[in-house]
Amino acid sequence: MIQIDSHQHFWQFDPVRDAWIDESMEVLRRDFLPEDLAPILKKHQLAGCIAVQADQSEAETNFLLDLAAKHSFIKGVVGWLDLRADNIEERLALFCENSDLKGLRHIAQAEPVDFLLRPDFQNGIKYLAPFGLSYDLLVFQHQLPAAIELVRQFPEQAFVLDHLAKPPYSEGMNTLWKQQIQTLASFPNVWCKISGMVTETKGFEWTKNDFLPFLEELLETFGPKRLMYGSDWPVCLLAADYQQQMEIVKTFISALSENEQAQIMGLNAIDFYRLQ
Repeated sequence: MIQIDSHQHFWQFDPVRDAWIDESMEVLRRDFLPEDLAPILKKHQLAGCIAVQADQSEAETNFLLDLAAKHSFIKGVVGWLDLRADNIEERLALFCENSDLKGLRHIAQAEPVDFLLRPDFQNGIKYLAPFGLSYDLLVFQHQLPAAIELVRQFPEQAFVLDHLAKPPYSEGMNTLWKQQIQTLASFPNVWCKISGMVTETKGFEWTKNDFLPFLEELLETFGPKRLMYGSDWPVCLLAADYQQQMEIVKTFISALSENEQAQIMGLNAIDFYRLQ
């Protein structure tokens, strides 16, 4: 089985740039680089990973692309470019000369609820499919209606939802989240990462059963062909080590066929991100 971690991050910690990593996240206040992740992936028999942006700058995109050029286990990069810029087509043409760039992401969870629907942002989105790039949706649950409308307007664009839109797992199943996920999954151009769950629990305390109803809903709506495993390393370290967060997913999918497990643990990421 070829296993791919579809969602993780690298950074050289800067307390000013990375102000979101505050003193309550002491475990994250250091560098996390390929040499830190490589032995972890090897231990758990993962063939590689997708490096996802954590800072909104072209410098971040160049940083990740440079790491990918130096480390073959980094199979692709989800970077950041200013999709609202007047010269976005020109910037895309330049960055897409590097085949390691597979997609883009904006930290929309930190933006107003209507951000995804703004004309300048959508002007940038319209160029992604022609350049062969996917888009990672990073939103909170209250932003799901805007995400739904965005994917409705761009049926030819490949989207993937990061972190299930971060529902409050500790409070149990959320009926509104369930309805919105069903709507989002009804669009065939939308996939979902099983990622970022442990850090959305109250006090970072959890059991595998906390996530079960949410995972069951994902499997029912997206099916095994549009789900992919992602660790959200190193952010996951706030609530779990690499093995603990991965075992949540592996335990859940253990009842599926061998092929379906292979799809979720790697084949879908290879397909979605067009990995070599």
